[in-house]
Amino acid sequence: MTPFPGGIGISGLRVYDWPTVDGLCGGSPHVHLTCAECYFVVGGEGRVQTLTHRGFAETPLREGTVAWFTPGTIHRLVNDDGLRIIVLMQNSGLPEAGDAVFTFPPAVLADAPNYSAQAQAGDEESARRRRDLALEGFLELRRRVEAGEDALDEFYRSAVRLKQDVLDAWEKRWRAGALASAERTGVQLDRLRDGDIGHLAEADIHVMRSEGPQRFGMCGRLDVHDPAEGRSPHD
Repeated sequence: MTPFPGGIGISGLRVYDWPTVDGLCGGSPHVHLTCAECYFVVGGEGRVQTLTHRGFAETPLREGTVAWFTPGTIHRLVNDDGLRIIVLMQNSGLPEAGDAVFTFPPAVLADAPNYSAQAQAGDEESARRRRDLALEGFLELRRRVEAGEDALDEFYRSAVRLKQDVLDAWEKRWRAGALASAERTGVQLDRLRDGDIGHLAEADIHVMRSEGPQRFGMCGRLDVHDPAEGRSPHD
């Protein structure tokens, strides 16, 4: 997928309305290791629960809210009433390549094949099971953090161990995507200083289209978009 401008990925999200053991509805708690994430709320109401070294927090989400967080922020979306979000992700390509890690219990995180099996979700049943397992780990992790234990760094280390084998592949994606996008700006600035307007003559419009049926994402049903390169709304 070609990245949105600036190496950003974009998708539409309808947050799960499935109830959980703590009486709330919502998605699977997880963390991103290299990517910041931004929510633009387009409908409904809800919350995002976060867990960092600053502790546990809960941020209200309602139509018009823009909220973002940096890598390492464990987050859980809660759907109070039809929560719908446009999600913007840093480093388009890395989230799709597995930048996220679910907050599964420690025994699952320590077993890479088991983690991989539990992280799959091809239908509603498996997506619910995955969400519930991540929530189980999240609630225990929150309890330990609030009790003053060094549980957060323990989780981070487990998450990084799971991804050691793919870091080189991530770097290739980043260099070909987000980094290349930023470097193009530097080239364009140099050309403008020289009076070169060549890249302006290549101006065009690009249309994002939905790839089809919604997918079972980490936090809800996803509308994933694919750029229709060079196509105008009139084509």
